[in-house]
Amino acid sequence: MCGYYLAVDIGASSGRHMLGYLRDGKMQLEEIYRFENGMKDKGGSLVWDTEYLLSQIKAGMKECTKLQKIPDSMSIDTWAVDYVLLDQEDQVLGSTYGYRDDRTLGMDERVYQFIPEEELYARTGIQKQRFNTIYQLMADKTQRPEALKKAKTFLMLPDYFQFLLTGSKVSEYTNATSTQLVSPVTKQWDRELIRLLGYPEEMFLPLKMPGTVVGDLMETVAKEVGFNCKVVLCGSHDTASAVMAVPRSEGDALYISSGTWSLMGVELQEADCRAESRQANFTNEGGYDYRFRYLKNIMGLWMIQSIRHELGDSYSFAQLCDMAMAAGDFPSRVKANDACFLAPKNMTEEIRAYCGRTGQKVPETTGELACVVYRSLADCYGETVGEIEANTGKKYGAVSIIGGGANAAYLNQLTANATGKNVYAGPTEATAIGNIMAQMIGAGELSGLAQARKCVYESFEIKEYRPQ
Repeated sequence: MCGYYLAVDIGASSGRHMLGYLRDGKMQLEEIYRFENGMKDKGGSLVWDTEYLLSQIKAGMKECTKLQKIPDSMSIDTWAVDYVLLDQEDQVLGSTYGYRDDRTLGMDERVYQFIPEEELYARTGIQKQRFNTIYQLMADKTQRPEALKKAKTFLMLPDYFQFLLTGSKVSEYTNATSTQLVSPVTKQWDRELIRLLGYPEEMFLPLKMPGTVVGDLMETVAKEVGFNCKVVLCGSHDTASAVMAVPRSEGDALYISSGTWSLMGVELQEADCRAESRQANFTNEGGYDYRFRYLKNIMGLWMIQSIRHELGDSYSFAQLCDMAMAAGDFPSRVKANDACFLAPKNMTEEIRAYCGRTGQKVPETTGELACVVYRSLADCYGETVGEIEANTGKKYGAVSIIGGGANAAYLNQLTANATGKNVYAGPTEATAIGNIMAQMIGAGELSGLAQARKCVYESFEIKEYRPQ
């Protein structure tokens, strides 16, 4: 048997530790630890509890020791855009804000006082989202300037946690591109843009690619968890890792990385920073091997996750799909990407209010609510396919759905119907798989991305859905 590789995959609502290894040429996965995550309300602000997250990272690592399955290497991925600022003693300055906090309201207009929106997109290729790091830093500059002045190091969250494990500060490329501060030409920080905005240029470290070795665990950490191993960069933006695990042939399919967010797009060799892409709100996030993930952020399963929580988690997602199906073609639809659904106090009431104010039938039952969400998402996917094909001038043969949403058979069938394309669903643990792929390629166990994707296709179940 080949060596073990540990993927620490932390999402906005939960985290998991997955061990991966090769057996007879196929990748094997073993989940060894899982924990809850979520933004905390601190004095009216939404923040991340980084001390808790570090404790959970270590708790999962200790499971490797208990199982006597010691990884050769490990890597951490998380969601995008959020970060810490460190002072000269490497202490975190202030709170670590979550991207759903409303401190960024109005910060886009402040940024555009320094650079017009059109020029910013042409320069970075990153879509406008009010929570992008560029706007969060403007909130720092405006609302807590003393913290920004004291900042000596800027680290995205995966880089920060790997610093706490190794003592080495390394900034990873794919996640950095989500800041809207990286050049798609140089693949490094756009330092002229950073200076223009008045952010401390010296706090941004050179960007490194997945496969780069960060370092060994610090002695104190190794003693605490019971082993030592190398820490290696993966595509630390979870979508970058997930898209690595798309098993379809390169260039043949669109993808949807389906989880709390739905990220729908294709891979390009060069960023598309034209006005047409900006107007359709597409982004060009950095991917593995300097590919670009040309995609649109869609609100995704966040809506159904919120409804489920409001029901006390009394139904499984499979049950919610069944209830939605039983509701038939309930006629009402919402715009899945409307800002009102980003962080409502109550998602159920927000959906009902939206339907009411747009003159549609108001969903009353849980099944009707679920039907509205799933059908609205599928309609959004169908519209996005048309935009991608128009912008790229290419027709795509299929849609690959990866991530947890690949389990939603009802939504997968709706997606096939809405897009008019075959849908291939799986693997579900795409982010962890992509994380492990980067480690295996770095270690020489897989020769490159093409072989790694072939391995994924042959290792995990892929379900097919045809338009009806």
